[in-house]
Amino acid sequence: MCCHSNIKNGEIIPSMAGLALYANCSRSSLYNYASSSEEFKDMVELIKARQEVELINKGLKGEFNASIAKLMLANHGYSEKQILDHQSMGSSITAKSKSMRIELVSPPSKDLTA
Repeated sequence: MCCHSNIKNGEIIPSMAGLALYANCSRSSLYNYASSSEEFKDMVELIKARQEVELINKGLKGEFNASIAKLMLANHGYSEKQILDHQSMGSSITAKSKSMRIELVSPPSKDLTA
């Protein structure tokens, strides 16, 4: 099975939506057919792989909008990960326990003779 790098239907990047338009059927029909045909399933996987590679390469070269490339790469399992380092000045933050003394006192008495 061959996946051509030139897309003849004018799409910028290969996609299942583009294939559905080219084949004049729905995406769900394509996925249903892929579940019953090993050869078609391979073609679908090649389309996804081609899309992933083009998003990475053209995104890095600035040929694609970075936000759109990032959004589309999420469909291929990529995500932006933010690691929070809970340290202060390079040292771990530790809770220091201090003893506390609570003393109950009665309110001052009111002087009624004044």
